[in-house]
Amino acid sequence: MELYIIRHGQSTNNALRSAVGRVQDAPLTEIGHRQAEALAQHLAAGPYPESEWERRAGYEFDHLYCSAMQRALQTAEPVGKALGLKPEVWVEVHEQGGIYLDSDDGRYIGFPGMTRAEISERFPDYVLPESVTESGWWNNKTYEDVGAAAGRAIAVAEILIERSQQGDERIALISHGMFVNLLIKALLNQLPSATTYYHHYNTGISRIDINPHAPLILRYLNRTAHLTPDLLTH
Repeated sequence: MELYIIRHGQSTNNALRSAVGRVQDAPLTEIGHRQAEALAQHLAAGPYPESEWERRAGYEFDHLYCSAMQRALQTAEPVGKALGLKPEVWVEVHEQGGIYLDSDDGRYIGFPGMTRAEISERFPDYVLPESVTESGWWNNKTYEDVGAAAGRAIAVAEILIERSQQGDERIALISHGMFVNLLIKALLNQLPSATTYYHHYNTGISRIDINPHAPLILRYLNRTAHLTPDLLTH
């Protein structure tokens, strides 16, 4: 399996300098949409080859997954169109914390996330799992701590490793900064750990090759060559 882990484009929350003005399910900024378009064009054109034998016309993905958070759904939209793939929502790759806001008394207020009808109306070509319902997908949970998110990353890593035994696939996974960090650590057997962080710029791409009969290979981290300097954001 070739796994390409990609962070979403810049969201309105990313662009804030503080928590003031934060929203529970942030959309992309204008820059974020431009980043997503640049990502889509790059993925359709093909990877930068590390050697001549790697050169191919496109990334040739078999599946394009994204979380149910608005910024990931929006990032996947131009990518799916460019690649001729229907984005598949994978709820479990959402950002650590979930859908929440801070209250004035220091507690967290949970929100349900977008409903099935809302996602289907705005993104009609997306494939939705049964866990996205008319009650939303976050189900009014309040806040997910890092430990719980690490456990979720381990579960996702186990699914990917098991799938690698079923045949060769190229998978693109559009997720979020903290969860990308945790998923890479889970795949590399580095959890629990708070001493390292695998940082990704918005739409940064990392590749991990998973072979059940060989060592897992980390090919590269946080590639952003598809972005011009004005589009490079945290």
